[in-house]
Amino acid sequence: MSNDLSPEAVPEERAGEGWYVDTRCTNCDVARQLAPDVIREQDGRAEVFRQPQSEAEQRQLYAAAFACPTRSIRHPAHHLTPGLDPFPLALDDTVHLCGHNSRHTAGANAYLLRRPTGSTMMIDTPRWSAELADRYEALGPVTDVLLTHRDHAAHGRRYADRFGARLWIHEGDLDAAPDADHLIRGTDPVEIGAGVTAYPLPGHTRGSVLYLADGMYCFSGDSFYWSRTTADLEVAASVTWYSITELAASLARTAPRLRFEWVLPGHGDRKRLPAEEMARRLEQLTGRTRTLQPQPIDFTAVRW
Repeated sequence: MSNDLSPEAVPEERAGEGWYVDTRCTNCDVARQLAPDVIREQDGRAEVFRQPQSEAEQRQLYAAAFACPTRSIRHPAHHLTPGLDPFPLALDDTVHLCGHNSRHTAGANAYLLRRPTGSTMMIDTPRWSAELADRYEALGPVTDVLLTHRDHAAHGRRYADRFGARLWIHEGDLDAAPDADHLIRGTDPVEIGAGVTAYPLPGHTRGSVLYLADGMYCFSGDSFYWSRTTADLEVAASVTWYSITELAASLARTAPRLRFEWVLPGHGDRKRLPAEEMARRLEQLTGRTRTLQPQPIDFTAVRW
């Protein structure tokens, strides 16, 4: 498996003899999610602020390096050989993080959801690779590729064809996946399979959807996420492409129906809380979102 995403020359910069982040970093936050003990944000990009001091911190850095969509996390003496790749990475017995985030989805996270039948579903897409597809399929046959919205659709058809899976998207974002096998329509919930329901949530995009599984897992796309800055659920108002007003209405309509412990977003951090606590925070988020006004798109305003 190739460890570089493109044939361009890697910047020759070096930060001493240890781990560093090169100038291709797009500040997507993935590295800080996976290696919070050694990577932070500095001047609009990720930075290794100290070298790992334990085996656990070394594993964090390898996970961040394999997930980074620009392969910007580097070490002059350590190569990203397949044997060091931790992905798919188990978050618990049911959900795995795909890693290998794609530049074509703005570095979004993708997930594998294991089902009681032994099959799996893929939610959003990592970068395309036949070798990665083999890794993901080793967890169980993939029956469905569920797209949360247009921004994360880049590799959906290719993965669905590789797996022989059904590709799902909402009609509002159909132009991003015009060859999808199944359309989610309107704003009513749709059962995808046993224990898995799609809830249309227009706002971030016209066709945004969240997927709720087993009363436990909420794959929220870019509709809301867990913020390390505020230690709470948040919406990314400054990168809401369609309508923050629509997102507020979507949350007001949908939030009372949702019960889950895990929030698993495309961008922003993951978090597990007791279902009642998560429901309380989601209700509060709904109220805060109702007060927000439309604003210009500004990636630099997001505080993960």
